[in-house]
Amino acid sequence: MTTPALRRGLRTLGTLLITLSAISPASSVFIIAPGVLTGAGTGAFLSFAAAAVVGVFMAFVYAELASAFPLAGGEYAIVARTLGRLPGFAVLGLMIITQVLIVAVIALGVGTYLGVLWPGLPGPTVAAATCVLAAVVGVFDIKLNAWVTGVFLAIEILALVVVSALGFLHPARPFTDLIAHPVAADGGPATVGAIAIAMAVAMFAYNGYGSAVYFGEETQDAPRGIARAILLALAITVVAELVPVTAVLLGAPDLGQLFGAQNMLSAFISARGGGTLDTVISLAVALAIVNAVLAIVLISSRLVFSSGRDRAWPGAINRALSAVHPRFGTPWLATIGTGIVAALLCYVDPKLLLVVTSTSIVAVYAALCLGALNGRRTGTTAHARYRMPWFPVAPVLALAVLVFVVYQNLLDPAVGRPSLIVTAGIVVLAAVYYGVVLRRRGGWQLAEDVVDEDERPRVK
Repeated sequence: MTTPALRRGLRTLGTLLITLSAISPASSVFIIAPGVLTGAGTGAFLSFAAAAVVGVFMAFVYAELASAFPLAGGEYAIVARTLGRLPGFAVLGLMIITQVLIVAVIALGVGTYLGVLWPGLPGPTVAAATCVLAAVVGVFDIKLNAWVTGVFLAIEILALVVVSALGFLHPARPFTDLIAHPVAADGGPATVGAIAIAMAVAMFAYNGYGSAVYFGEETQDAPRGIARAILLALAITVVAELVPVTAVLLGAPDLGQLFGAQNMLSAFISARGGGTLDTVISLAVALAIVNAVLAIVLISSRLVFSSGRDRAWPGAINRALSAVHPRFGTPWLATIGTGIVAALLCYVDPKLLLVVTSTSIVAVYAALCLGALNGRRTGTTAHARYRMPWFPVAPVLALAVLVFVVYQNLLDPAVGRPSLIVTAGIVVLAAVYYGVVLRRRGGWQLAEDVVDEDERPRVK
């Protein structure tokens, strides 16, 4: 039986632009990086550098798996085909919760940075409106969305170049201090444990390069193009985030004032470039956040669409979520639904993001690494057009680092341990739903792999 299929309107460049917009280096630097700085102080450089190494390993894993299974379901569709349907559904549970929550929390940053010009803006309302607007735009042709995100992406990259110049042209301390003598936010030495815990947040800041796979059914020559988009997205992201973070740590006139500021990046820009430049950069960041919301809505809607096509929910919901717009070839109901749910979540405490997402990403990464190893062992991924170099170095080393990160999170009662508990809880709930609902319904029906551009996925 045939099921709805998306229209292939993207080339690799378009997929790369949307992927980078979803990562949103400017949003990561201005919204997520301060959390790394708070946790690790100047050791944040080491946290970001170590996270980049893990990112290289994971990009290899993502590229090979996405080349084998360039499906709109992304990580869950890959894990279900390499490790089994129960692990795949657990990953679906983790991704569908965190993705929509990420849309809301990223959107909350719009009001924060627009508040520089219009103080007193109601942050949650502005964020909710941004989510709805992004959903409406997201319904249109995917090629149009790629160009829109590309224009906004250029603006945010320019803003990061300016921030980097402010730090490197006015260094307040030598680069060697960041490596040999990292200091914590309270002025003491930054410990290995603090740097490792902060690395989990830095991994989240880089996260998103694998999102290219969500457009696998809309990208021409997807088995090759998606792998290239993933590897390029990681390389550009690391440079676009690590360089300005390093510049801020080197150029901040007073580290105590930097770490104690409510808005660290704004304080740094004001100190080095003045209030007017801070206003201009804040507007650029607001645009970057709007762009990120649009891109993440596009990604999340593909995940939701795929879950409906794979019959993960009751029949009427599946039919609605898998509906494709007759003119634009996009999952329009899934897109609108994602925007509405994200808008409602904008009124939830944004601190929930750190607890829910920081270790859920670690769990998904671990599942993908195991999937890559098992896919090679069983031959499930033998048809992949891209094969990672030095196999099995990348998945094995990535797993080792992920285990270390989990161990360090277990030692952290404030954020790390609660995050692990939430992640485990989501996995348990997904497993219960799978056993009680899907197995009693006769099993989880996955759409067959979409490899040929002219083929349509069939349910088996």
